[in-house]
Amino acid sequence: MTSSSSSCGSPAVLTEPAAPAVLTEPAAPAVAIVACGALGAHVREIVARRGWDVRICCLPASFHNRPRQIAPAAERLALALQRAGLRVALAYADCGTYGELDGLCERLGLARLRGLHCYDVFAGQRRVRAELEAEPGTYLLTDFLVRSFRRSVLEPLGLDRHPELWADYFGNYRRLVWLRQSANAGLDDEAESVAAMFGLPLDVIKVGVSGLERELESLLGVAAGASGE
Repeated sequence: MTSSSSSCGSPAVLTEPAAPAVLTEPAAPAVAIVACGALGAHVREIVARRGWDVRICCLPASFHNRPRQIAPAAERLALALQRAGLRVALAYADCGTYGELDGLCERLGLARLRGLHCYDVFAGQRRVRAELEAEPGTYLLTDFLVRSFRRSVLEPLGLDRHPELWADYFGNYRRLVWLRQSANAGLDDEAESVAAMFGLPLDVIKVGVSGLERELESLLGVAAGASGE
């Protein structure tokens, strides 16, 4: 974030009238991040902590329930930002778009997060692949999913109204893994509540946000390089 500082010393003896101060507006960010809403809170925290001067624009996390909506919405937003003179980075993995986001990146000269989904971003592609190969019937959770399971999963699938359909959607899962980003103890009860719905024990893997932070740093480097900086 852009910041300014000043220091105060002993009063100076002025022999001429002081020139009027010239006030300047802080420079507007040159880069915008178009982010998945499910990553938005983490992206904002990382950007603020690192002091990056970027604009963050989040698309609805609910698009994950209809991935065909992601690329068109991201394209409309990216084009608007580019017309406003900003360089754009895409804080999405493939996220079920089956290459549509890659096509968008190629058309508009963007870069996105590596991986098939946010699980890869947080835990690393090799680790996620290993977990799924060890037990193909693994359901993965993130902090966002733990916090919003009813809103993000139950309600869109209609399971809040028709719980008898639970087995049709989730009956084949054999393992529940929480890729935990934060140490917020307030999420523990919510995670156990989700595990109770599955009737499965909860495995917790502490992954933090370092993977996402590295990916964002790389994205911003690509965006800056696109202008020759």
